[in-house]
Amino acid sequence: MKKIIEVKNLSKKFKVPIKKQGFWNGLKNFFHQEYREIVAVDNISLVVGEWEKIAFLGPNGAGKSTTIKMLTWILYYTSGEIEVCGLDPSKDRKKLVYNIWAIFGQTSRLWYHLTAIDTFKIMAMMFDVPKEIFEKRINSLVDRFDAREIINTPIRKLSLWQRIKCEVITSLINSPKILFLDEPTIWLDIIAKQNLRDTINEINKTENTTIFLTSHDLWDVEKICDRIVIINYGKILFDGSLVQFKKDYIKHKIFKIKFTQNTEFKKLDFMETIKEEDDYIEFKIPNSKEYSQKTFELLNSKYDIEDIIIENPNIEDVIKQFYKKR
Repeated sequence: MKKIIEVKNLSKKFKVPIKKQGFWNGLKNFFHQEYREIVAVDNISLVVGEWEKIAFLGPNGAGKSTTIKMLTWILYYTSGEIEVCGLDPSKDRKKLVYNIWAIFGQTSRLWYHLTAIDTFKIMAMMFDVPKEIFEKRINSLVDRFDAREIINTPIRKLSLWQRIKCEVITSLINSPKILFLDEPTIWLDIIAKQNLRDTINEINKTENTTIFLTSHDLWDVEKICDRIVIINYGKILFDGSLVQFKKDYIKHKIFKIKFTQNTEFKKLDFMETIKEEDDYIEFKIPNSKEYSQKTFELLNSKYDIEDIIIENPNIEDVIKQFYKKR
């Protein structure tokens, strides 16, 4: 797979003023301010391939948004190397912005008092999209996202999900190679979140757009991304597929069994009961092929089962445990 983002030994440090209490300390600070240094991103290296869907995960303050802002050249870096779409952001920022777009969940690129279509036209002019190409593309995008009825309405009168639709359409006007998404579902309800996830997957499939996502909603990760990168205290702790992460860090499976009648269930030594009633039992077993096979052999040979559900632990809980161990 051809690389579209490459980061080598990237670091970002901030100087933060030291504030001391008291009048005389305040006066001293006025004439001679002291600073302390905070390392937001600490010597990370990363390669992202074309068309990948990557989740960049970590707790608040881990360095996620700082990294995105450096990749899009909103922030300069302290040291290291960055290449995005074959360009060095520090030298080719104007060229770079024609190839990328960033959606930040807590900010908007839309003009509040203008209609959506007016915003689209302004963006097309900013990105030098020829009129005939813009008209063809905007018609296609508006139809794809079922936005025909809202594009002539002022942004301030649209619902949150309608504004997000317009935000996504805006982001695709210049056919970006990479779409950076920083907490894109943060204010959305359950239905709107799922609609946005479907939209992102469609963009990746039909536009061949690389997706670089940060989110605290682990459903976003499971429904969108194939690869996850976990960062904390500015350092990358894990980089691999979501499947591999589950394999390495999910230590048990949960079985929920409903029997056809009241049954005394005689569990095996490796089974740990979570909940038990007359005709129902919930237990967990170590996450391995051997123990799963023994469990199925027991259930098939000795019990009449009405329903069975097998679950992995919540991915969010697994990642929380991962942070604690690091």
